[in-house]
Amino acid sequence: MIGFLQGSPMEFGEETLIINVRGVGYEVHCSKNTLDFVVQKDIVQLYVYTHIREDQFLLFGFHTKAEKSLFMSLIKVSGIGPKMATKILSAAKSEAIFSMIDNSDVKGLTQLPKIGKKTAEQMILSLKGKLVFADDEEKLRKFMAKNDIVSALVHLGFKLNDVQSVVAQMEPETDLHEGVRKGLVALTQQI
Repeated sequence: MIGFLQGSPMEFGEETLIINVRGVGYEVHCSKNTLDFVVQKDIVQLYVYTHIREDQFLLFGFHTKAEKSLFMSLIKVSGIGPKMATKILSAAKSEAIFSMIDNSDVKGLTQLPKIGKKTAEQMILSLKGKLVFADDEEKLRKFMAKNDIVSALVHLGFKLNDVQSVVAQMEPETDLHEGVRKGLVALTQQI
């Protein structure tokens, strides 16, 4: 199995990249986010998933471990194959997809390509609370703490826009309890 490639980009397609690794050109399927990241690079480093079927041998490349981790989770969902997972990753940033799944946002997920209501519900059922980004665990933990603070304050009856502006001003390391306390102080002063 091929797990990593490093080489120079030769050709870019709409969803593919041919990477020259010591004279061998590998065609790698990539999300738009990965292609945008590597397009100006002289040397490309990609984490790779090798997809093998009777009639196929495809490579899927990712510029971060986090994107590969989300891809690997998506293809475990019934009805989502590697090409569809790549299209999903092209339509939104990994953090946004994670947030939609974790917040059970069926409407947001159905805005992604080829995702209907049933597939969105299946994604939430299969992945909610189970996603971990290999190289961004600390960043993700902070992101989710802020998400939880927003959710708690909205459930206490404050308007989403007011809550988001208050939470955006909090330090990244603010935990849930401290964030809710600070949010309550700030929001009650606005009333």
